[in-house]
Amino acid sequence: MSQNTRFAVAVHVLTALAYRDGESLSSARLAASVRTNPVVIRRLLIRLGKAGLVQAQVGKSGGVRLARRPESITLLDIFRAVEGGSPFVIPDKPENKACEVSCAMRKLLSSVLAETDRAVSRSLEKVRLSDLVKGVATATKVTA
Repeated sequence: MSQNTRFAVAVHVLTALAYRDGESLSSARLAASVRTNPVVIRRLLIRLGKAGLVQAQVGKSGGVRLARRPESITLLDIFRAVEGGSPFVIPDKPENKACEVSCAMRKLLSSVLAETDRAVSRSLEKVRLSDLVKGVATATKVTA
């Protein structure tokens, strides 16, 4: 299984946009910041746009910018935009009736994963994009 980095990259992209405070940035510039391919960024920007978190501008000075104030965007908003539902999903496969573990697993994991999902959501909802921008500003002052 490969690790999914969509959420972390989306947070990076939105933090960069918020840090630039209204400036439109190209997918190439954002990709350089993340150190990935601009196609990866464009795919994320589509999801973020559909969620109302970014807006694109076309033309010579085109690019993308935040559609909302950083104070109004939580990490949960970003997570839901790029990942959709719960990060914890029980495989949608029929149980093996000949296996006691297979027959019990869905019931055993359902409540644990539901509570874990609630805890993750509560945690992500507490952090705003503006908090991360402040963290970037603090980190750059320390290293300067």
